[in-house]
Amino acid sequence: MSSHFSPKTHLAGLFTQAMAQFPQARGIPIELERPKQTSHGDFACNAAMQLAKVLQRNPREVAQSILASLPASEWVEKTEIAGPGFINVFLKPAAWQRVAAGILREPDSYGRGDARQGGKVQIEFVSANPTGPLHVGHGRGAAFGASLANILAHAGQQVYREYYVNDAGRQMDILALSTWLRYLSLCGEFVPFPGNAYQGGYVGAMADSIYALHGERYKRAAAEVMAGVPDAAADDEAHLDALIAKAKALLGPDFAYIHGHALEEQLGDCRNDLTEFGVTFDKWFSERTLHESGLIDRAVEQLRLHGHLYEQDGALWFRSTAFGDEKDRVVRRENGIYTYFAADIAYHLNKFERGFERVVDVWGADHHGYIPRVKGALAAAGVDPERLTVALVQFAVLYRNGQKASMSTRAGEYVTLRDLRAEVGNDAARFFYVLRKSDQHLDFDLDLAKSQSTDNPVYYIQYAHARICSVLAAWGGVESDLPAADTRLLKHAQELALLRRLAEFPETVANAARDLAPHLVAYYLKDLAADLHGLYVACRFLEENQELKLARLALIAATRHVLREGLGMLGVSAPDKM
Repeated sequence: MSSHFSPKTHLAGLFTQAMAQFPQARGIPIELERPKQTSHGDFACNAAMQLAKVLQRNPREVAQSILASLPASEWVEKTEIAGPGFINVFLKPAAWQRVAAGILREPDSYGRGDARQGGKVQIEFVSANPTGPLHVGHGRGAAFGASLANILAHAGQQVYREYYVNDAGRQMDILALSTWLRYLSLCGEFVPFPGNAYQGGYVGAMADSIYALHGERYKRAAAEVMAGVPDAAADDEAHLDALIAKAKALLGPDFAYIHGHALEEQLGDCRNDLTEFGVTFDKWFSERTLHESGLIDRAVEQLRLHGHLYEQDGALWFRSTAFGDEKDRVVRRENGIYTYFAADIAYHLNKFERGFERVVDVWGADHHGYIPRVKGALAAAGVDPERLTVALVQFAVLYRNGQKASMSTRAGEYVTLRDLRAEVGNDAARFFYVLRKSDQHLDFDLDLAKSQSTDNPVYYIQYAHARICSVLAAWGGVESDLPAADTRLLKHAQELALLRRLAEFPETVANAARDLAPHLVAYYLKDLAADLHGLYVACRFLEENQELKLARLALIAATRHVLREGLGMLGVSAPDKM
């Protein structure tokens, strides 16, 4: 266990003891907030006002009673009652001064939760259909999911990262058909290319590779392909489905090769793109395995045994309305084919069968309506739906020169994640993606992301880290001596402000993990960098006074560690020079 001293935790313990005199205080949380004005102290507690409601007494009188029972502490300077009953607490500088040395003595444990107490959590994210290159919208889910996984691990959770590969179903069939039609044109057979098939240049590239490997082995006459296919003008989706059926009939077992080639190419491209982005997974889970292993059959049977399925019009329905959904959902169509929803039920039940105590799904915000039916299916199968948390990620909109880019994968009009990374770099992409709450829309400003100015938060934070490295290099001393520095000499207002900010790091990580909110870490790093830059202007680090110099170097060395840890959680590098 970490032995790091936390002024806030220490103070919460004092208030807990003081509140123990009131039996009615049981269940009232001790909330300590940082006042906006430093003249109001280091922390403000509203416990007296909460307790006064229960006791039906004057809050200021209750505050007096609490303070009368507050244990003495060597770290508390004074307390005061303010406003309607707030208790303001002023801490001695010594309470903050010990933070920096503590970080340097035990750097690896600072801000980390106890792994022995952490639960086993699976986080599934990205999971984009492997039907084309990842675009900038997928990039936000990737950056959010990877950062969240890092934060959960930092907070002490046993984290397992997973990508669900949609390698079964209609979308992959459309990609296989699109590739085959492009291949046929290379063979001199021109079939009108459907407007709702996949249009991107990558489809042609896959067709080129098949032709280079196998020549005209998969060639079929265009007239044969089009025979009996309904006109696209009447129903373009029916036209597309008819072409898929015709391709399967004409190619027989060879359709599986076209399908497999397209899947392998696009999944490999996706994996490489994400790896280069610093996003990796413990498992790539194949949807096909759910069908092949009988897991879907078993899941559906489980729902049937619990009495939650019924047949209507030849289809099998899940009584989803019984669990808060707006309507019941089909799990098996009248043609005997399972729906995507049936596969999702089986997949989520499988997650819990694998021993995960908690599951976090990262979905696009357009899947919001899907949550009740998935949670309902878990409840119907006897799994506590509260063990599943869904984090929604809004779409990211890229702006270049004031113009919004279109990102339709089928039409081939998209800006890829790879293109974005090449333009702004991984660091800016990773940070900008998590700079806002995931359920808020994100306008990605390329001009700002590429700028080397203090307006660019990535540059601003990384520059703080590099600035510290530069000072320590100029000092040229032995950093292992710094934990023994006399940090009691750190009394300047900017020094104390930076110490207070460093003390907030463990709580920031814990809150980000609890709320599934990587943006809290991003905001914290911006504030920490601002405090460091403020100190750089206000105080000279390489002081002539040897003891004060070592104390300040210890402070910035501790700051460097926290900057590096925070940036690392967000997948952003911490350069020594800029």
